[in-house]
Amino acid sequence: MTTQVEERGTDAEAGRPGGSLRVEERSAFGTLRHGLTLSPEFRVGLPVTLLLAVFATLGKVIVPIAVQQVIDRGLRNAATPDMPFIRNAVLLCAVAVMLTALCGYLMNVRLYRSTESGLASLRGKAFRHVHDLSVLTQNTERRGALVSRVTSDVDQISTFMQWGGLMVIISVGQLLIASVLMAVYSWQLALVVWGCFLPLVIVLPRFQRWVARAYTQVRERTGDMLAAVSESVVGSAVIRAYGSEERTARRIDEAVDSHQRAQTRAQKIIAFTFPITELVGAVAIAGVVLLGVELGIGGTISAGRLVAFLFLITLFISPLQTATEVLNDAQNAVAGWRRVLGVLDTPADVADPGEAGATLPRGPITVSFQDVGFAYPGGPPVLHEVSVDIAPRTRVAVVGETGSGKTTFAKLLTRLMDPTSGRILVDGVDLRKVRFSSLRERIVMVPQDGFLFDGSLADNIRYGRPSATDDDIALAITELGLTDWLEGLPAGLSTAVGQRGESLSAGERQLVALARAYLADPDLLLLDEATSAVDPATEVRLARALDGVTRGRTAVSIAHRLSTAEAADEVLVFEHGRIVQRGPHAELALRDGVYADLYASWTSAARTS
Repeated sequence: MTTQVEERGTDAEAGRPGGSLRVEERSAFGTLRHGLTLSPEFRVGLPVTLLLAVFATLGKVIVPIAVQQVIDRGLRNAATPDMPFIRNAVLLCAVAVMLTALCGYLMNVRLYRSTESGLASLRGKAFRHVHDLSVLTQNTERRGALVSRVTSDVDQISTFMQWGGLMVIISVGQLLIASVLMAVYSWQLALVVWGCFLPLVIVLPRFQRWVARAYTQVRERTGDMLAAVSESVVGSAVIRAYGSEERTARRIDEAVDSHQRAQTRAQKIIAFTFPITELVGAVAIAGVVLLGVELGIGGTISAGRLVAFLFLITLFISPLQTATEVLNDAQNAVAGWRRVLGVLDTPADVADPGEAGATLPRGPITVSFQDVGFAYPGGPPVLHEVSVDIAPRTRVAVVGETGSGKTTFAKLLTRLMDPTSGRILVDGVDLRKVRFSSLRERIVMVPQDGFLFDGSLADNIRYGRPSATDDDIALAITELGLTDWLEGLPAGLSTAVGQRGESLSAGERQLVALARAYLADPDLLLLDEATSAVDPATEVRLARALDGVTRGRTAVSIAHRLSTAEAADEVLVFEHGRIVQRGPHAELALRDGVYADLYASWTSAARTS
């Protein structure tokens, strides 16, 4: 039996710094403006929606006007009220209110339609951009926190755009119309109202910045909480195996408590405004009543106008009172929008050249590393002037101690990252100039974990070539010599693999990953040791499948087992980020050096197994 030297992403995932996602400290208005620029769907049909909002808002002043007219004209003669005038006024008021309700309905429908379209576009752009970011950038943020930027943060924007945004439009219109009518009825009383609320308006910008900081912390704590929960769910088997349920529960409790404290702190700030608005409103009403009575006695204002003015104060104050909740949603949305924009504003450091890029013809593939160096951001170089040519249709094994640079070499070859110096040529073309669609068609990597998606076995194999039929998949299984394994599964190709493929063993997941790669039919196949940690029977199947999947094409294997190196045409030996030896296994095993030491440890472990 052979043994293995494992390297699970040690170069990139060992905590070395990478490029981080941005969170720009824009103003709330700047954030909204930038967000609307990136999602123009929000602005589709906006003029008509705003016009409907104007009509819906105008309808709210119909009642105060009707009351003023009824009192001043319909009830002018207390002995004989003008009933026809009162009936007509009430009828016109009822019609106006119905039209206002219709305008409000149409406005809501249009607003929901445009916001859902804009949010769908925003989610799609953010999701696609996450996949455009390099592995380094993605690794700076835990998966749960990254997912929250595309899901819950966008949901916060949705809540505001579909309710808070609507309230902002109506409230601003309501404030303006109420102010104009108050000035028309009595400029003196209007000054009293504005004088009461002016200090509140002056301190509002400073208060808004205070709230913005509080809700930015809320969104950050939400991401931390989702990350802690998602990790505990995905790693539940490990948690149970090590009996660390209590420790995990404490960690989740801490994340939940931190989120609760941040949310409570933000809510306290928001709640502070409501009683202040109530107090200022009460003072304004008292002032209007006192001054209004004096003006009425002096004949400056009629009884109807004074009563209507009191109605208008209610219309004026209610938007300021609901501003508490609107501000809550607005700051939550702005904080979420900043985090989403942080994803979109982070440059894709491994960019697809797109239409300007080269499309490589299918056929035998040649790879050339020319003085390639690589260093993780803020860290020392991990690859130093690597120069190597890989001939077409050769099998190359890459070996070395953990941390020697093997994984970095593989990620550069598949362009999950770009070199910091030198260049990598594929058929004479710089890898950075090859279109992703062409690159992913010609070069396929089979990772060590054999990740599978929740679905059937056929769905996962078909992932390599979406147009493949079940007959194509069955043929690939046969050509790889895996028919006996497939027939032993409960439902054949229809077998459900479960989330992350957990219904299958580790070796079976690798078989599926190899079948997927075989069906994709690449010209270069990169394998991150597909035969690690499996039972002998599965290892035999994997070895047979590997022989079939690599036959006739260039194959590069990150080797942790002696058998992989023995089967290769050439072995590349890495040490401290450099290729220190290369050649066939038989020659290297007899030559003093790093490979001979690895070979001795492999054979020694095999004898004692």
